[in-house]
Amino acid sequence: MTSDSHELKIDKHSFELGMINCFVEMVACGVKQLALSPPLTPEEFEVVAPASEEIVSRFGVYSFLEKSLLVTDLQTEEFTRGKWSILYYRDSETLDAYVALKERKQSLERTKRYDRQARRELSRDFMRLLSYPDEVIEEKLSLSKPTDPYVLADHEENC
Repeated sequence: MTSDSHELKIDKHSFELGMINCFVEMVACGVKQLALSPPLTPEEFEVVAPASEEIVSRFGVYSFLEKSLLVTDLQTEEFTRGKWSILYYRDSETLDAYVALKERKQSLERTKRYDRQARRELSRDFMRLLSYPDEVIEEKLSLSKPTDPYVLADHEENC
């Protein structure tokens, strides 16, 4: 809670690293198969990368810098446009499954078969890889348009 005389100030990079730490712990504990960092500009990535790698090392998981995150019905394209995401996972099969989803989408687009149904199926598979429960996946897919995750920190260096 804040009062009129005390505004909540959150350092954006600390907030992002807190999210990363939480998601990496969930991957390490087997709660999530794949987790994503918040979308980061290349400059933001350079700031958080060393701490992200230390978190990954301490939890004994792996990370992969994704410069063009798979866009599905989970989020809007604008949410990640021009930004990078760090993927967190415990085994190479998970990263392989993510790469296969991207390749599947590219193949569908090349062959002009990436229609609404194909996008929904790809979205469903991506959310399963992120360990979303089936009922949450269906709820998100029932929305008329994707909703981006809520982010407490503003887009400025300090809120």
